[in-house]
Amino acid sequence: MFRVRLYGLLLICAVLASCAGVPPRGLPGAPFIASPSFDERRPNLVVIHHTSNQDLRDSLRTLTSTARQVSAHYLISRDGRILQLVDERNRAWHAGVSWWNGQTDVNSASIGIELDNDGNEPFAAAQIQALLVLLADLKERYRIPTANFVGHADVAPGRKVDPSAWFPWDQLARKGFGLWCNGPLQDAPAGFDLDLALAALGYDPTRPQAARHAFLLHFWRGPEPGLREQNALAYCLLQQRAAAR
Repeated sequence: MFRVRLYGLLLICAVLASCAGVPPRGLPGAPFIASPSFDERRPNLVVIHHTSNQDLRDSLRTLTSTARQVSAHYLISRDGRILQLVDERNRAWHAGVSWWNGQTDVNSASIGIELDNDGNEPFAAAQIQALLVLLADLKERYRIPTANFVGHADVAPGRKVDPSAWFPWDQLARKGFGLWCNGPLQDAPAGFDLDLALAALGYDPTRPQAARHAFLLHFWRGPEPGLREQNALAYCLLQQRAAAR
């Protein structure tokens, strides 16, 4: 009898909870018994983009268009203004088909930041300074690991190239946002496998050639290096990643 009364009480609570507002998303028909032990989803990755537009007006038009169906949490103008377009608690549509560290729904795990830049120009100093302020805030609030500040090209190799070779990843890394290795580089150990190393860094292992291209776009400046230099660079980044944990 006690169990019957308890179950009846729980059902009443569930009905009252569902009438109090928008019903929670879940299995249809399952009673909702609200637990006090929960919090909001916490992003663990930041993905940086460039807009490919000519000015802020065009970028805003793209990122707020119902027809284009693309968005980002933040847009930073060339003069350093930070505009928020999507609540951080919500899933912005910025990464598309993507992969990082086994995560195939990068949008659900990340904060997307768009920089107003056409992809063929240096990034303005005021814009990068504003980005650093935003990244510092996000890293502190969400405890985002140092290695988890990446570009769109990293999570969508072969499909995207932003934020272009003009982007100052080394400057961000000096502030603790992402990895970077300066020379001279130490040779990787004998038998070092570059593709396995890139997968360990987070790149999609099913697209090795595209992953190599994205890896060099992000971490290398100058003429394309040979395999020995690529191995040394990946080996250095793996060591940095381990040290940053």
